[in-house]
Amino acid sequence: MRSSLSTTLKLLTIGILLFSTSLFAQKETADPVLLSIDKQDITLSEFLSVYKKNNLEGEVLDRKSLEEYLELYINFKLKVREAEELGMDTVQSFINELEGYRDQLAKPYFVDEKLNEQLLKEAYERKKTDLRASHILITLDQYAPPKDTLEAYNKIMEIRKRIVDNKEDFNDVASEVSDDPSARDMPARGYQPARKGNKGDIGYFSVFDMVYPFEEMAYNLKLNEVSKPLRTQFGYHLVKLTAKKPALGKVQVAHLYLQVPQDPTEENNAKLKIRVDSIYNALKAGANWDTLVRKLSDDKSSSMNGGILPWFNSNRMVPQFIDGIRSIKDSGQISQPVLTSYGWHIIKLLDTKPIGTFEDEKTNLKQSLTKDSRADLSKEAVINKVKKEAGFKKYDQAIIEFYPLMDSSIFIRKWETEKAAHLTKVMASLGDEEYNQQEFATYIAKNQSINPKETVSQFIDRLFDKFIDEKVIEYEDARLESKYPEFRDLIKEYRDGILLFELTDEKVWSKAIKDTTGLKEFYEKHQNNYMWDKRANAILFVSNTKVGAEKALLMTQQRMSVDQIKESFVHDTVNTIKITEKKFSKWDNDIIDKIEWIEGTSPIIHEPEKDFSFAIIRSIVDPEPKSLSEARGIITADYQNFLEQEWLKQLRKKYTVNVNQDVLSQIK
Repeated sequence: MRSSLSTTLKLLTIGILLFSTSLFAQKETADPVLLSIDKQDITLSEFLSVYKKNNLEGEVLDRKSLEEYLELYINFKLKVREAEELGMDTVQSFINELEGYRDQLAKPYFVDEKLNEQLLKEAYERKKTDLRASHILITLDQYAPPKDTLEAYNKIMEIRKRIVDNKEDFNDVASEVSDDPSARDMPARGYQPARKGNKGDIGYFSVFDMVYPFEEMAYNLKLNEVSKPLRTQFGYHLVKLTAKKPALGKVQVAHLYLQVPQDPTEENNAKLKIRVDSIYNALKAGANWDTLVRKLSDDKSSSMNGGILPWFNSNRMVPQFIDGIRSIKDSGQISQPVLTSYGWHIIKLLDTKPIGTFEDEKTNLKQSLTKDSRADLSKEAVINKVKKEAGFKKYDQAIIEFYPLMDSSIFIRKWETEKAAHLTKVMASLGDEEYNQQEFATYIAKNQSINPKETVSQFIDRLFDKFIDEKVIEYEDARLESKYPEFRDLIKEYRDGILLFELTDEKVWSKAIKDTTGLKEFYEKHQNNYMWDKRANAILFVSNTKVGAEKALLMTQQRMSVDQIKESFVHDTVNTIKITEKKFSKWDNDIIDKIEWIEGTSPIIHEPEKDFSFAIIRSIVDPEPKSLSEARGIITADYQNFLEQEWLKQLRKKYTVNVNQDVLSQIK
């Protein structure tokens, strides 16, 4: 049954492809009509484009294949015409399904594929390099007023002057002035131990690890260069690139860890250094890694497993640990003792997974890109392109008129459109569309979520930009069919395909399954088409040992029943028996095929590394029709084909089909 359905679906797919017109050129003025179906004309160029699309390029164009395709094409068009006649294209479920497909098919038209490809290649190139950087942050809310913004900018510029002009150490300045709390030492608090500040060192990172503007700045800096002030959603940054190395990729390591005690003295540190050096020397002399890790490592979560850590990239560990890994040349080797802010580590490299080719990494890069802010660049490019094409205009004064209308009600989502009832001006235009103040007022009422730090003017400007972006997308979406013939034709393919699927299911597939009476009548008329070949009515005995086979053979000679033979092997833990009773056709079973098909018992057959087998041929069954249950799958498939052919005959009678033979004969 499944194979029948798959075959029918395949034919349906061919039908859909036949109707595809995505390669259609503009119709010539003298394009003759090749055929008409129920007074609907199909031109020669339309049919030829379909034919060429669905044949191998360079294949010889011959009369026979053309006529075969023409028949398939006519059958397809007849079924679609019948679905339309039945009003299936007006049913809400059909409309909803088609709209869902259209939404999916429209998505690529709102992506700048060229820009996306550039971003992917840029991401791949950056993925091949690990950066290490330090930064200084002066926090600034993204909605900060100009006064606060200028103040923060002046502050970051003074800090930069200290570093660039006065040659002060970047990391020392970071620990003094940065608003990033990780830059400074933190005393112990409650259950949290004291933590040493990183002085602005954010360690190693790669593509997608940082917000895009930060990443963009870092990858364009020279080694040890200090950036100009960089504004992100967090505030102003100064960035200093401190290392640039080939990507570590993914690594798996094990480590032996000695924890630095809280508030250590110089004596503590010296003793710990002597201890880690002695362990390192013991390992180099041949001491067992797992044994020492189990006994000595302070990382109890990994010590019982040889110190093995999960796979990670360079951004998951402190930079000193990563540098320790980089010092190891080959898997299985260990690093010299490495000191981090957590303590001493001896690292053993277990395995590495280097960065793959662009094609290897492309899928993962795409997934990361869709979740990253740079994905908006592609959408923005499309929006800007549509605006330019459609001659977008914005009227600032109409926007400003909303500023005084925003009162405290906006902060509790209680602002109402009545407050803008007197505003009726056009705010923007796009092509032949205009967007007025009343439309925007309605949009505000539905989207009145304002940040407490955001000014009214910022809120209105931000919301208006969002409003226009949505209108631009709507504008472009409404014109996709007229602007892109290939999209129009693809939607028509889906439309006709859905209609055809539903109607064919009703008339053929489901009907063949549900119509048990019709299926039975079809079988009775054609049962000689479903014949068994000559078969052997036999019992096959298979044992894992020669002793078992001989035991079973002796029992058959003593005329014991199959059940008795099975019972005798139930408690035998050495010898097993498998018994199959059926009518065997040729190629059903290797053993049955090997023995001579005459009534009686065969000798025991054994091949190297196989079981011991013999068979009893009870009788030879002459060819006979298969029962309906024995061949239901293939019979149902044939019944479906029968129903389809009968249905097509009815459609040919119902709808007039005219083929212009003169035009057809002109095709070479």
